[in-house]
Amino acid sequence: MQKLVETLMGRGYLMESGLLELLKGTAPEISQRLGEAIIKSSKEQKFISKTFFLENANNILFFLKGMQKEGEEGLFEDTIKHLKNFAAPVTEKSALEPFERKDKSKTGQIQILKYNNPPSKKFEADDFTKHFRGRFTALKSILQVREELVGLTSIGKLPEQKQNNLSIIGMVFNTRITKNKNLFIEMEDLTGKISVVVNHTKEELFKKAGEIVLDDILAVKCSGSREMLFAEDIFFPDVVEKKPKRSQTEEYAAFTSDIHLGSKNFLEDKFKKFIAWINLEEGTEEQKEIAKKLKYLFIVGDNVDGVGIFPGQEELLEITDMKEQYKKLASLLSTIRKDVLVFMAPGQHDAVRVAEPQPPIGEDYAPELNEIENLFLVSNPAVIKIGITKTFEGIDVLMYHGASLHSVISSIEELRIKDGHNFPTRAVKYLLKKRHLSSQHSATVYLPLENDPLVISEVPDIIATGEIHKPEVGNYHGVTMIASSCWQSITAFEEKIGNHPEPCKVPIFNLKTGEAKILDFN
Repeated sequence: MQKLVETLMGRGYLMESGLLELLKGTAPEISQRLGEAIIKSSKEQKFISKTFFLENANNILFFLKGMQKEGEEGLFEDTIKHLKNFAAPVTEKSALEPFERKDKSKTGQIQILKYNNPPSKKFEADDFTKHFRGRFTALKSILQVREELVGLTSIGKLPEQKQNNLSIIGMVFNTRITKNKNLFIEMEDLTGKISVVVNHTKEELFKKAGEIVLDDILAVKCSGSREMLFAEDIFFPDVVEKKPKRSQTEEYAAFTSDIHLGSKNFLEDKFKKFIAWINLEEGTEEQKEIAKKLKYLFIVGDNVDGVGIFPGQEELLEITDMKEQYKKLASLLSTIRKDVLVFMAPGQHDAVRVAEPQPPIGEDYAPELNEIENLFLVSNPAVIKIGITKTFEGIDVLMYHGASLHSVISSIEELRIKDGHNFPTRAVKYLLKKRHLSSQHSATVYLPLENDPLVISEVPDIIATGEIHKPEVGNYHGVTMIASSCWQSITAFEEKIGNHPEPCKVPIFNLKTGEAKILDFN
């Protein structure tokens, strides 16, 4: 138990004495990993009580299982069996905690790692304060380990006299261009506010500063005093370059979104052609060979066109009842062969709240979808681990519909000038760079939760988005970015918001080689 205690105390955690008694049967060889599993499940809570442990036993068990190495089955067996005594049973269709399901391809498993469905409550001003504090703490922990941040200090402890080699981490409160054409950034942390000047003569730094939007959390290497700081470099939380994961089994994942079933512009014949390809009924021999190895399909939001989403929409609808839209969608998706696992997240057009994180589509509007055996209805955002085998840890796919992408494109000059709507992965890159799916307060409607679920705390292997209706595949620091197409011809509303759709194109990803290609069903 000593390593368990050392692991927790070394990270600033305290344990209730009664919990030590509860865990005394843990094998010494894995007690450190049990401590790490508890930390991953802690939700920023620094005092681990017996009650907290019992309430989170499912999560702790899940993370601990993920740390088991080959040949350690017997070593883990007793501890896992002991933990299962405290873990509440979890059902596949209704659980809010992570769960596993056998992949019917018999090549592995999938795990739903993030399933956001917070309880309903009345939000007050204090909730927003806690939300931004929680976000700041989470992203600060990512930034503060950077070796470049010499002399790191809080704003409230900045020296009175001018000093070199200083660094701060803060949230952007305001920005403006001065009459001397310098950028003036107001930043704040939990201890105070400070003004930071970025000189326009430092061209590279000034260009980097142009990527900043309000509410970003970033680090600044600088000189100055508590009156004013002068930036020498700027660091976003960013994604550290990672080595891509590769499965030993050749299988494919397909990505699509924005079906918009119910719209008069829904391209039903093309969508049926896509399903026929999945079912090995369409395509060349080469395309059918790929379809045979297709094991996962991700549908990233705006699955139906909805009702009352924008003024005058009723004139553009073929099906004017949302329940009937979902019924028709279920009739199509139910024909997909059952060894293909389908993951569906909602978007702004779906029958869930607009505020993010959005819960999975429920049985109240879509009972037929809930009955499809190989369909998993997940939240927006959600993280799915696919392709797990005994020798491969799996590939993490972050699904996010992408409501914030319009704001990212309009707020960052480089994207605005260079037609970001035609190159959606350029905008997705900034989500990874900021380690947040919607960093600017006004970018989306959101729930002010203390543990911000839009923070990208764990770096995915793939990030899949929709919303822009433009297919594109890119890579940023080892993360594959996949922007999905749509199944709707262009509408006046899309022209208004700047979308230039290329419908009926489906990116597919080879889990073994990491190669991606786009199939055209138009």
